[in-house]
Amino acid sequence: MPTRRRFTAACSAALSSALFVALPVIPMTAAAQAAWPSKPIKIIVPYPPGGSSDIIARALSVPLAAALKQTVLVENRPGANGNLGADFVAKSAPDGYNILLCDVGALAISPSVYTKLAFDPSKDLRGVAMLAYSPHLLVVHPSVKANNLKELVALSKTSDLNFAVTATGSAAHLAGVALERASGAKWTYVPYKGGVQAVQDTVAGQTQVLMNGMLATLPQVQGGKLKVLGVSKATRMPLIGDVPTIAEQGVPGYESGTWQGVKVSRGTPDAIVNRLNKELVTIIRSADIRARLTGQGAEVVTMSPVEEEQFFNKERARWAAVVKQADIRLD
Repeated sequence: MPTRRRFTAACSAALSSALFVALPVIPMTAAAQAAWPSKPIKIIVPYPPGGSSDIIARALSVPLAAALKQTVLVENRPGANGNLGADFVAKSAPDGYNILLCDVGALAISPSVYTKLAFDPSKDLRGVAMLAYSPHLLVVHPSVKANNLKELVALSKTSDLNFAVTATGSAAHLAGVALERASGAKWTYVPYKGGVQAVQDTVAGQTQVLMNGMLATLPQVQGGKLKVLGVSKATRMPLIGDVPTIAEQGVPGYESGTWQGVKVSRGTPDAIVNRLNKELVTIIRSADIRARLTGQGAEVVTMSPVEEEQFFNKERARWAAVVKQADIRLD
């Protein structure tokens, strides 16, 4: 009997082993992709509430939740010019549950400005979609006695002007540096931790000059709290068609702005990236969202994942040259 029992056990083990080898093994990643999304998704905005990225994230969150049939939360993780939030997403699991919505142009600047960046945005993040473009507005406090760029440059040479910087090394900061060098203006840079605070202090008159995304700045212009002198786009914006471009005012080829786009951690599967791109592009192009953003000064500009990454790499190279010339380096 002991021999028979051992023989039976051996046969059972062999059969189990054969079945185990014969049956296909379905990878957990494939199962997870098929079920995605099976839990709430977080849109990480790496800036304080109220800025351009935050405005767009909150406009998208409800329709995206409806499209994916899953809760979508907006979480602000400000700090280090957006790099803290970007680092969080870069080091998150590549499963599509933490997505970064930021100024892609500003993110492209960071590797050139920060000597100790904790992540590499080109290697650790993957492009999903471009959503919108908002040119910078050159604005001043209403008390500033200048009504155009030429008058502002002249005034800057005889008066102390403080230029509010949304964050050191940000796109708006470098846009101000580029304008100062091209026009011959002179001002003192005052750094802030985000665009909202920079706008508030310029409205209060504590700083006199500001460049910031039109989406977040136009309401203050429309309310008479700030005076707009120029727009940093190649052509005039229909919403403020009487405001000349900076290029028109003696700085040919000048263009800057904020580019709101979405990235996820590198390694996120194609199926998830493509699904996110499809839903986000559909939502941002919808009549309601498009009208809402256009009415606030943003243009809907969409890109595929590949196009977004190509744009990012070009911006990274372009701003690296500006940073090197201006000698801006941060630890």
